[in-house]
Amino acid sequence: MSNNSPFIIGITGGSGSGKSYLCNKIVNKFGNNNILVILVDSYYRDLSHLKFEEREKNNFDHPNSIEFDLFYNHLSLLKKNQHIDMPIYNYKTHTRKNKVKKIKSNYPIILIEGILALNEKKIRGIFDKKVFIDVKNKIRMNRRLKRDTETRDRSIESIKNQYESMVVPMFKKFIEPMKKKSDIIIKKFEKNDSGYVKLINQIKKIINDKES
Repeated sequence: MSNNSPFIIGITGGSGSGKSYLCNKIVNKFGNNNILVILVDSYYRDLSHLKFEEREKNNFDHPNSIEFDLFYNHLSLLKKNQHIDMPIYNYKTHTRKNKVKKIKSNYPIILIEGILALNEKKIRGIFDKKVFIDVKNKIRMNRRLKRDTETRDRSIESIKNQYESMVVPMFKKFIEPMKKKSDIIIKKFEKNDSGYVKLINQIKKIINDKES
């Protein structure tokens, strides 16, 4: 890795564990000129070839729902300080928009967040640090209920059914095992959490080194 290559951190954890919250907290602390956040969800496969009813049945918590080859190619380019044309995903229609988002790799730190951020071995190989947010299932489910009733106009019953039938099994099969492959485990985003402190100190050091 060259001195100018961005330091790439993969952040995972179950749905509702606080991945976006952690990324926002880091951006607020260090500034969006130092931190770039990329969502794995941007690489959901385009389902425009299917009828809408079929798209809705897709298991978005399964690794097959992500176009990992494109994601890997883009991460490899960013690591070499090259720009990418990142897909823009429409969550309501489960399709990709025709336009893309141009991303330049001129950030010292890139945060990659998503429930499936660590699932592919070759992608884990690109990450300089791998982070797992370890939050109890009950807390995660309550956060998901709050989010989906407020922003996605869904009934509590339908959210609970989906959570138990799809989210929990996928978490146990694909996400929880990544805890063993992570360098840092975070339980709380507070100063008394050793994993959180370790991550913040590492980021601080990298940014200070780049500036000096």
